[in-house]
Amino acid sequence: MRNLLPAYMLFMMLFLPASCSSGQPGCTDPLALNYDPEATEDDNSCTYQVPSAEPLWTLDLEMQIHETSGLIHWDGSLWTHNDDTDTRLYRLDPGTAEIVGDVRLPGVFNQDWEEIEQDEDYIYVGDFGNNMGNRTNLHILRVEKASMLSGEPAIEKIWFTYSDQEDFISSGLNQTEFDCEAFVVSSDSIYLFTKQWLSGNTTCYALPKQPGNHVAMKKEVFNIQGQVTGASYLEEERLLVLCAYAGLMQPYLYLFRGFQAEDFFSGEGMQVNLLLPFHQVEAVTTLDGIHYYISNERSSASYVNIPQRLHYFDLGRILEENARGD
Repeated sequence: MRNLLPAYMLFMMLFLPASCSSGQPGCTDPLALNYDPEATEDDNSCTYQVPSAEPLWTLDLEMQIHETSGLIHWDGSLWTHNDDTDTRLYRLDPGTAEIVGDVRLPGVFNQDWEEIEQDEDYIYVGDFGNNMGNRTNLHILRVEKASMLSGEPAIEKIWFTYSDQEDFISSGLNQTEFDCEAFVVSSDSIYLFTKQWLSGNTTCYALPKQPGNHVAMKKEVFNIQGQVTGASYLEEERLLVLCAYAGLMQPYLYLFRGFQAEDFFSGEGMQVNLLLPFHQVEAVTTLDGIHYYISNERSSASYVNIPQRLHYFDLGRILEENARGD
């Protein structure tokens, strides 16, 4: 045994450090821009070429909807609304962007309408804009579609609070993580996607789509690195699309696909930059996951003036190239 000890120790010195080493962290995906062929452990640092899309066409919207803030396609038309005071839903021709009708919602007040969504029977309008972070009256209007078409809208309210918000003292304009401008409606629930001014994240919250008082339960957080302003959801296709902007109003879409149940951020993610510099995009809707209507509200600053507009995109080529790995 006396002669085995030095050999054992030599084995430990030569081989154990190598076998117990943690490896070299880095990007291990050969398709990434920063692929490191010497990396042995992926550290989630991979970056990829972000595709860009330009609209097939762009049309100015009428001044009545200079603060367009939501979009859906229903009954052969696009529908939108303003985000302050105005309580009308505007019906647009999808090809010309002209207003072809409107419906005033009686008995309600528009404090900050930020999104519109739908299911088979109802239109939902989110009065949950919360730039100061101190609102205690967040709610969603549920409007029966049949009653809208009859000219006598029947409206119910879905009130909610965030499950993890404890402080309602405002820190000032755009200094909150509890602003919201986007939501979608599934077969049984509503899912909110926050506009987080401080972190650049978005958090998904779930609540029932039935009238009453509810707690929006926190589900998951995604670092979208921007400000989320709109959403569209194709439940059967398992596709969620968020529109957002970053920096000096550089807009983009973020597509989530292939997720299980409603764990949206667990699916494949893909960013598509929109060639609409300085446009404050506020809404997005799609019928097939390929063609998209996007609207921006009127904005003006010292460097540029952008009118309210409607844009139409075809992402077919980009999606095809992404599927092939080009």
